[in-house]
Amino acid sequence: MTVNDIKNLLNANILCGENFADREVHTACGSDMMSDVLAFVKDQSVLLTGLCNPQSVRTAEMMDIVCIVFVRGKMPDESVIELAEEREIVLMSTPMRMFPACGILYENGLRGGVDN
Repeated sequence: MTVNDIKNLLNANILCGENFADREVHTACGSDMMSDVLAFVKDQSVLLTGLCNPQSVRTAEMMDIVCIVFVRGKMPDESVIELAEEREIVLMSTPMRMFPACGILYENGLRGGVDN
């Protein structure tokens, strides 16, 4: 699945990193707790979260997450967008809640972290 596929499935808007929309995504994680993300995420993943602060981008960078989708219509401030741009991480926002958004990605073949 690509970042662009995720955008379309979740009716999301790309906030930055549109030129990386063709990147492959192999797994997904939905969490507002970055400690859980650090413990369970694999490379080339998408993170679904409601946490719109720089910590989400820094966690994504450490875990080689290629895309962050902010759920519930959350919008990060400009400093978070700039940080993601510097790190070449795609940011998106979807009006969906986390549970249905994760379900849609799962239903379309994307699986989660270490417990595939």
